Amino acid sequence: MLIAHLLRVTVVSLFVSITVGCLSATTYAQTKPKRTDVGGATPNSILWVGNSFFYYNNSMHSHVGALVRAADPKSAPRATSVTISGSGIDWHDMESYFRPNGLGKYSFVGDNEIVFNKPGQQYDAVIIADCSQCPIHPQLKAVFHEHAKKQSDVVRANGARPIFFMTWAYKDKPEMTALLAEQYTIAGNANDALVIPAGLAFEKARAKHPELEFYQADKRHPTLIGTYLAACTAYAAIYKKSPVGNTYTADIDPATARFLQEVALETVQEYFGS
Repeated sequence: MLIAHLLRVTVVSLFVSITVGCLSATTYAQTKPKRTDVGGATPNSILWVGNSFFYYNNSMHSHVGALVRAADPKSAPRATSVTISGSGIDWHDMESYFRPNGLGKYSFVGDNEIVFNKPGQQYDAVIIADCSQCPIHPQLKAVFHEHAKKQSDVVRANGARPIFFMTWAYKDKPEMTALLAEQYTIAGNANDALVIPAGLAFEKARAKHPELEFYQADKRHPTLIGTYLAACTAYAAIYKKSPVGNTYTADIDPATARFLQEVALETVQEYFGS
């Protein structure tokens, strides 16, 4: 009786171990991205469509632009950020962002001077982000994929290229990382769009230096180093250039900035298999 009981316990334990191992492998498995570049020429003007994850810390697009200019002082990248607090992908009317004489009609340059841009197509690419948990929410996951296609179709119809921005997990819910990565990669593959793996960069950086604070007190929004890490990841993914050694550091201490640059590059290389 005792031997039979022990055998049953051993079998059950083995089954549980195998099951947990399989679940763990499934949880962290990620669909591989098919597209590893934006497609075509490097974009010079980008429209950022998202929410507060973009506009925190003087807006992520400004940091990406600063990285581009620091690497090539002769470049003149343009970017516009269209954000709605707490918004999902379905809150944005992408068609309206491409209306004639609308967004991008003029820019502020030099000593806060206004310069009118050449009429016609204003953006080469559009970076799209959903709300922080919408792509994995049981009631909003389908909405994410539906509008990922709709928005991508609108962007392409207006001569630009869609890019998806993979957001990060909440500070106290690290399991969100793999789930968000999976859904953004699926959406990128379904719509032939590049995906910026910012969420994976957050996970890698936190694992290497858990003492660094990437989150505001709400455990969702980024601190400055979080925004800078995401900006470096976007720079490496879109421009296919290493951010390591870039002189623009957003006034972050040199050692930390260098670490964030290195994590961004490693993440992009691992995600795209380059």
